[in-house]
Amino acid sequence: MQVEDYLKAGRIAGEVREIARNTDWVGRTAYDLCEYVESEIRKRGADCAFPVNVSINEIAAHYTAEPGDDLEIKGDDLVKIDLGAHVNGYIADTAVSVCYDPEYDPLVGAAEKALARALSMMKAGVKARDIGRTIESSIRDMGFKPIANLSGHSLDQYTIHAGKTIPNIWSIGGFSLSDQSAYACEPFVTTRDGGGFVRNGSTKNIFALMSRKRTKNEAADRMLDRIWERFNTLPFALRWLTSEWEEGEARNLLELLVKKKAVQAYPVLVEAEGQRVAQAEHTFIPTDEGVTLVTAAP
Repeated sequence: MQVEDYLKAGRIAGEVREIARNTDWVGRTAYDLCEYVESEIRKRGADCAFPVNVSINEIAAHYTAEPGDDLEIKGDDLVKIDLGAHVNGYIADTAVSVCYDPEYDPLVGAAEKALARALSMMKAGVKARDIGRTIESSIRDMGFKPIANLSGHSLDQYTIHAGKTIPNIWSIGGFSLSDQSAYACEPFVTTRDGGGFVRNGSTKNIFALMSRKRTKNEAADRMLDRIWERFNTLPFALRWLTSEWEEGEARNLLELLVKKKAVQAYPVLVEAEGQRVAQAEHTFIPTDEGVTLVTAAP
């Protein structure tokens, strides 16, 4: 495990997350937010581990801006800003919820508090199911519901979801944290009227390479090669391709690659009852004494 690369990526991700937290995004577009945050990651010497997620209100995750996206952030929107930086493929994944309407401060606070409580109990050897129990009880004690089918995850080089799950509810089985791995912990919280789980939405604007098998379409194969060269197996957005392809052509080629199962398209995730969702997330590495908080605030 390349601890120094994780720490560099985490320092950058933490700095940029705090900039995003303290910026007034009202009246600006999802495109503005994504482009700004991604540029701040790059100018600090890391690459983006995935397109910035700007998931608003009942959308819990996986919305990123389309090219020229005119979706405007309003004063009462609850916005999850989920960002990732990587150095040599070693990923720091972090998120913050921002809202300028105090009505939703308790929901945001519940996500932050659940994350803090989970981190306070973590060290090498702690069972993931016990982390889930702590997150769930913290959220329910504050009068809200955890999102049961969203979870934290292990991280590996060029792999955001590396096979192990840190649940947001108590669960049977699971694994114990290792001091040789990095993990992301990310409580998702909804209101007491929410369903407590998410479903797939119709929008799909985050993609990732699944196979390098040739498609027999020369233009599509060239795009496939460029995706591998630029992003490896990490997620990417259509707007990241428009520097090399005209938007319409890029969209058509991506659709072909998805149809050929060379590229996967990820749907947005929507709270089942249409209730608002808040999220908080840090990346950490367990130690015998506690955790190294990779994405700590500067």
